[in-house]
Amino acid sequence: MKKMILAGVLSLLLFASCNNNSSKKTSKVIASNEKEAVVKNDIPDMSLFNLSSTWTTQNGKDIKLADLQGDVLVMVMIYTSCTTACPRLVADMKNIEERLPEAAKKHVKMVFVSIDPETDTPERLKTFAQDRNMDQDPWLFLRSSEENTREFAAVVAVNYKEINPMTFSHSNIISVFSPKGELLFQQEGLGVNSDETVQSIETAVSEM
Repeated sequence: MKKMILAGVLSLLLFASCNNNSSKKTSKVIASNEKEAVVKNDIPDMSLFNLSSTWTTQNGKDIKLADLQGDVLVMVMIYTSCTTACPRLVADMKNIEERLPEAAKKHVKMVFVSIDPETDTPERLKTFAQDRNMDQDPWLFLRSSEENTREFAAVVAVNYKEINPMTFSHSNIISVFSPKGELLFQQEGLGVNSDETVQSIETAVSEM
């Protein structure tokens, strides 16, 4: 049921995005982005990669979510100044990564998405990653605008609310996406058994 609801949310977001761009001249888009159009044809309708938002990594590089196509994605939303739930989510992500076979890790990205982009600058994200020895593959930290962050949160069913300038309440959900951006599984809670999460990742890698 949760996957059906998320699919519906993603469908609405993508439909709105398409309507916003409908006034562009089709001929110009085809002429200038022919190669990109061919690639996009391989992306399923309910793929995360259909979102057009731009994100900045901990290294200051701007990317689209579609740039992550080809790897299994394990994604979670946190903020670096969090001292309660987020450290446990980081520990859960590390636990999942450590349980993966070395061969599988080559095809997986472990992605942290900030819910506090105003505070979590690329520099702050990089320091956060370095302090935890997570500033290398398969770890990736992303931030974007508040609007893009809310859009992504809706797709992964994460609710969050700013309590004060340094504190947010938020859902604790780890999401697994296929190499084509399709939602495969969600782990909800803190310190929960990750057997199903690890299995979903390994299965997705084996099907690549």
